[in-house]
Amino acid sequence: MKKTTTRMTTRVTGALIAAGAMIAAADACAQSSVTLYGAVDDAVAYANNQKGSSNVYMRQGNLAASKWGLNGVEDLGGGLAAIFDLQAGFDLNTGASSTSGLLFNRQAYVGLRSNAYGQVTMGRQYTPYLLFVGPLASSWALTGATGAHPGDIDGLDTTIRINNSITYNTPIFAGLQGSAMYALGGQPGSTGKGQTFSGALKYAYGPMSFAAAYLQMDNAATNVTSTNPTPNFDSSSTGSFGISALNQGYASARSVRHAALAGTYTFGNAMVGLNYTNVRYLPGAHSIPAFTDTAVFNTYAAIGTYRFTPAFDVAAGYSYTMASKANGIDDAARYQQIALKQAYHLSKRTTLYAIQAYQHANGSTLNAAGAIVDAAPSVGDSQNGTPSSTRNQFVGMLGMTVLF
Repeated sequence: MKKTTTRMTTRVTGALIAAGAMIAAADACAQSSVTLYGAVDDAVAYANNQKGSSNVYMRQGNLAASKWGLNGVEDLGGGLAAIFDLQAGFDLNTGASSTSGLLFNRQAYVGLRSNAYGQVTMGRQYTPYLLFVGPLASSWALTGATGAHPGDIDGLDTTIRINNSITYNTPIFAGLQGSAMYALGGQPGSTGKGQTFSGALKYAYGPMSFAAAYLQMDNAATNVTSTNPTPNFDSSSTGSFGISALNQGYASARSVRHAALAGTYTFGNAMVGLNYTNVRYLPGAHSIPAFTDTAVFNTYAAIGTYRFTPAFDVAAGYSYTMASKANGIDDAARYQQIALKQAYHLSKRTTLYAIQAYQHANGSTLNAAGAIVDAAPSVGDSQNGTPSSTRNQFVGMLGMTVLF
């Protein structure tokens, strides 16, 4: 009897150990992780003309936007994973959130990722337009602060974010990938009011990369009437974009539509690229009275980068932006910009940088009140609120970025 009891105990113990091993193995197969990440970036900046005066000041978020975030992945098995990303921007020089009233102002989404079927995410997100074309354009090769096309008119820096959006990314097939986004306006009785949609394709083959994309943001216009227009894109719209001296006269558009093409070629330590964008502001019943015709901005641009050593690289970009003759303007606005960057990497995470850009403007445009005025330069997207009072603007910065 004693021997039988001992044998039974041994068998039970062995079964418990085996069960525990199976549970541990199951846990190992369904691992999850949460990662804290971010960037801190600051620089001493000089602008030769900000609304009529030169300025030396501190400016954060130049080479990399100052931010912190949390992203997570849970392996659900069978090549399927649950994912999320929460990202908040902040002003390094004041400690304030970069967008008042929004905690995760940059991105906040949740979704599923499948090795076989692609990825679906929901929340506040960047567009396929940006994520596919942006990496092949100047704002990523240089920096959005001074390298983005004038006023970031085409949204190829991270100034456009979409609320209430659903995005699907296909798997990569032989170097080709597609992406589509739709954002629900959520207005009772008209769910399409204030909607946004975007689609993009990209293809990579050896040293060559190409991308094409489209983005449309519709104005919800819930806070205005035909007798009480506003010069702004309604905040209840799912989309939002940067306002500068280039487009302030057209911010009351009923719809803003972007199209872009870009390509790059890498050889050795060098990369060269070309890109083209077309942006259209369509007037509507709630637009300011002077804005009656579709305003079009075409941008043609070239970029180049070269890595002298693993620690030191440079980049340069040129862009020419041309507006259409419309809304009573005979001499359409034109903007030429040259941007340069020099970066020295102390490590994989820490970089010292210098950036410079010069922009010249010609012609005329509409201001926020609808008056025809001289076109004013606005370097990159660093001077959207501080354009030059003359036809020229120069901006230079010396700074440091630390990634974590």
